Amino acid sequence: MIDPTNSLAFSMQANKGVYAILLGSGVSRAAQIPTGWEVTIELVRKAAAIQKADCEPNPAAWYRSSTGSDPDYSVLLDAVAKTPAERQQLLRPYFEPTEEQREKGEKAPTKAHRAIARLVKLGYVRVVVTTNFDRLLEVALADVGIQPTVLSTADQIAGAMPLVHTACTVIKVHGDYLDTRILNTPEELATYPDAFNTLLDRVFDEFGLVVSGWSADWDVALKAAIVRAPNRRFSTYWSSRGEPSATAADLIARRAGTLVRSPDADSFFTALAEQVQALEDFAAPHPLSSAAAVAALKRYLTEPKHRIALNDLVRREVDQVVDATSGARFDLNQPTPDADTLLARLKSYEAASQTLVQLAYHAGYWSDEAQTAPWVSALRRLAQQPAGGGYELWTALRRYPAAMLLYSFGVGAIQSGNFNALRVLFKLRLKGRNDEEKSLGMQASLWPLGGDKFQILKGRERRHTPLHEHTSQFLFDQLKRSFDNEADFAQYFDEFEVILALHVGAEQVDPGEYYWAPPGPYCWRTDNLRQTLVKIRASLATGGNGSPYITACPVGKDVAAAETNIAGLEGFIGRIGWSWR
Repeated sequence: MIDPTNSLAFSMQANKGVYAILLGSGVSRAAQIPTGWEVTIELVRKAAAIQKADCEPNPAAWYRSSTGSDPDYSVLLDAVAKTPAERQQLLRPYFEPTEEQREKGEKAPTKAHRAIARLVKLGYVRVVVTTNFDRLLEVALADVGIQPTVLSTADQIAGAMPLVHTACTVIKVHGDYLDTRILNTPEELATYPDAFNTLLDRVFDEFGLVVSGWSADWDVALKAAIVRAPNRRFSTYWSSRGEPSATAADLIARRAGTLVRSPDADSFFTALAEQVQALEDFAAPHPLSSAAAVAALKRYLTEPKHRIALNDLVRREVDQVVDATSGARFDLNQPTPDADTLLARLKSYEAASQTLVQLAYHAGYWSDEAQTAPWVSALRRLAQQPAGGGYELWTALRRYPAAMLLYSFGVGAIQSGNFNALRVLFKLRLKGRNDEEKSLGMQASLWPLGGDKFQILKGRERRHTPLHEHTSQFLFDQLKRSFDNEADFAQYFDEFEVILALHVGAEQVDPGEYYWAPPGPYCWRTDNLRQTLVKIRASLATGGNGSPYITACPVGKDVAAAETNIAGLEGFIGRIGWSWR
């Protein structure tokens, strides 16, 4: 039987934005945040101290006997602090950390708050209902760049945007700790203002529900709002460490909900966020959709009359890649690059680019020169991403879809000897940083994305060209039906990259000591390198200046320049091979 957390993750990932989260005090207790009742009892102690009275061992009973009423948060707060500024200063220590507490990690967002913020950032959660007065969730959301709409009073609800038009709405049904109108006593918790009831009726009717840290025993009005929800459009999942209270069990049954066993809120939400992220990372086009796109491409390549449809097909797929790689999963400022986050981001780019990779390969194989225009536009768009701050590795990887497109197209063209298709691509100049125009090999090849920085990938710590090997494996997995074996694919992969390297080298004034080209596996797969250079030299010998390595894939302006360039590349490979050894 599938684990309930797995089931929730699948449902949440498939139904983006339809689940609301309900958080009780148990979520914040892990951060050493007191409940509203605990703050109220502490205020009773302060009031007793002012009167020089002994309220122990039962402060609530002492207050009742002294005043004839139950302890009331607002009344007590007014008794011990008369002005709003005084009240804020009185309350802050209960909910905000001291320097010592901050160093210990107390009164700070927990793993649960952080995980919820991730789900909000990814767009999977848009509404959070909470009984807590603290602002830990708001802090966690701010840390990922989300400024939520917070509704803690009836007048705020009256002026609020509709739920569907906000990135995140936090509904604090019992108020905020800096507002004296928070709800604490059984009488206060028995009813809500009409504005809250109307809003909660919408939430519990229109959204699925994920509940954590809430016993349901004391919050009568909140329980009533859940009970009166007429529909069950989406499921309810209720996280509990042990057996739920009788009240909670009744609500679970009423909503036909699922009980999720979890040690605590931190474990539950962390596991949920990780599973949703994993599903998102590895989401990919259905194989049939990729196959249909390739079939359409081949049909459009058969006759010039389909040039508009061909352009539209490529543009739509590039649009899809750009859209899929522009969301929160590709934030340039987080997470910190490491082995796991780097692999996850690579796989996310690859999942978004699967159909484009297959289209590019077949376009490289079959296109004539006139049919390459859509691919030139695609390369420009994907390789010339707008500048943005963030981790250097994340910023560079924005060009990864362009590199996958280039290599797929290039491998297809090399395999079929389609130099006419390559001719247009090798004329392309692409803007890099500071709008400096660079050759195809410098702006869209793999090495400039980070080189040996990718050695942090697990299993590739000692590899000289870790990203190339990772990408080559991915491309082969996508295109293996078109090759006899992986060794054949590697030969075409290396041959194309040698041409890219020579294209970069051809632009250098002095191909001697300072010669440089983007390294790749061709530097150490010596058999592939030898076969490629033999092929190029044979073409130069027989074709002269009419060789496609001069006219289409320019490795030199003429045969003499090309030979000098090849010698420069061989010297460079010797030097880099010595440094790698």
